[in-house]
Amino acid sequence: MKKNFWFWGFTDSAETWNGRFAMIGFMAVIFIELVTGKGLLYLSGLMN
Repeated sequence: MKKNFWFWGFTDSAETWNGRFAMIGFMAVIFIELVTGKGLLYLSGLMN
């Protein structure tokens, strides 16, 4: 199997990218909370 070939579904490559994007999103939320001093739910208006 080629390394850069795309297969649809739950493949190792898709799960790797999913994990990478999840880590980036998690770190972005932590960064936003540190900078603003408020949680994501408060900033989105769900905790007003």
